[in-house]
Amino acid sequence: MSAESTPEPGIPGGTGPTGPRNRGKGRRRKARARRRGLMIAAWTAAGVVVLGGTGLGYVYFKLNGNLKSVDIDQALGTDRPTKADNGSENILVLGSDTRSGSNKKLGGGADDGSARSDTAMIVHVYKGHKRASVVSVPRDTLINRPACTDPKGVTHDAARDVMFNSAYSTGGAACAVKTVESLTGVRMDHYLEVDFSGFQKLIDQLGGVRITTTKNIDDPDSHLRLKAGTHTLDGRQALGLVRTRHGVGDGSDLGRIQLQQAFVKALIDQVEHVGLLGNPKKLLDLADTATKAVTTDSHLGSVNSLMSFADGLKGIGASGMTMVTMPVQYDPANPNRVLVQQSKARLVWNALKTDTAIPKAATTGTATGEAAGVVASS
Repeated sequence: MSAESTPEPGIPGGTGPTGPRNRGKGRRRKARARRRGLMIAAWTAAGVVVLGGTGLGYVYFKLNGNLKSVDIDQALGTDRPTKADNGSENILVLGSDTRSGSNKKLGGGADDGSARSDTAMIVHVYKGHKRASVVSVPRDTLINRPACTDPKGVTHDAARDVMFNSAYSTGGAACAVKTVESLTGVRMDHYLEVDFSGFQKLIDQLGGVRITTTKNIDDPDSHLRLKAGTHTLDGRQALGLVRTRHGVGDGSDLGRIQLQQAFVKALIDQVEHVGLLGNPKKLLDLADTATKAVTTDSHLGSVNSLMSFADGLKGIGASGMTMVTMPVQYDPANPNRVLVQQSKARLVWNALKTDTAIPKAATTGTATGEAAGVVASS
C-alpha cells in the first residue's frame, strides 16, 4: 500500500477500505548506525536545567535564548484526546537525528536537511509526581499515520501501514504528537526532543555514566566494544550503547530499546549522586548544554517554565520508574517490522488514562528483543 492512500488513522493489521496489506518477506535488517535517534537525554536534561537554573541571574537570558520550542496546540487545534484532570501528565520524549552540523558527524549520512525519530518514549507522570511509567514505542512499528501539516504549511495525506518514525520526518514534532495521540487515545501534555550532539555533551559533562554489562558487547555499526563488567561510559560510548542492537540480544530494535531503558535508569542514578550544587561552573555548563540540546512544546519554551516543570519531577528517581515497551509482535510477513498487539496495548493506554499502574498482563507474551539484564546500574 502506498503512502498516498488515505485510510482512517489507527492501528494496522486488518482489512479496511483499501483492502488488506501486501507485505513482502525479508530478514531482519541490520541497523544503520546513522539512523539512530536519541531522546533519552531529554528526560535528564529537564532535571539538569532545574539544578542549573538556581542562582544563574544574568545568565538567564542566555539560557532562554538557547531554547527552541514548537506550538503543538496551535498546530493540532482542538481535535485531540481530552486532557486528563486527575493530576497526571503525559510527555512525549523524542529524538531527532538531523543530518546537519555536529549531528552529521555522529549520525553519519549526507547533510540532506532531513531528520528522523528512531525511538520515542511516552512518559506518564502519576498524580503526586513521585512515580512515572515510561512506554517506549519501537521505530519499526507499522501504524496508520493521520493526515499532518508540516512546519512549512504543506498538508500530507493520511498513510496506511507506515513505520512509526515516518511521522516525524513527514510533519515534524506536531505530526509525531498527533500520531501518538491517534495511536494511543492519550493526550500528550508536553513534548521534549533532544539531538545527538547534545546527548554526548551532557554525558561528558556529567563525568560519564557507570554501568555494568553482564555480556560482552561488540557492535561495529555503533562502534561499541565492551567486555562484560563495570564501566564508566563517556559520551561517545554512551551514544554507542543506546544505538547498538547487533552486539546483544536478537539484533532487533526491541533489544536496543531494552538497553536504552536500562541506561536511562543508570543515567538518572548518576544525576542524583553527581553533587552539582557544589560546583557552580559545572551547573552553568550543564544548563547551557541542556537548553541547547532540547526542543520543547511552547508551554515549556522558557527557562522559567522548564524549571517549574522539571522541579515537579525531582521526586522521581530510578526506583520510581516503571519502563515497558509498547506491546508488539514481529510481523510474520516481514520480521523487519513489528505490529501492535491491540488488546494488550489497550491495557497500557487505559492505565495511562486512568492514572493507574500498567498491568503485567499488558507486556506478558510480547516480543522483547532478548537484551533484558545485559546492562544495569553500578
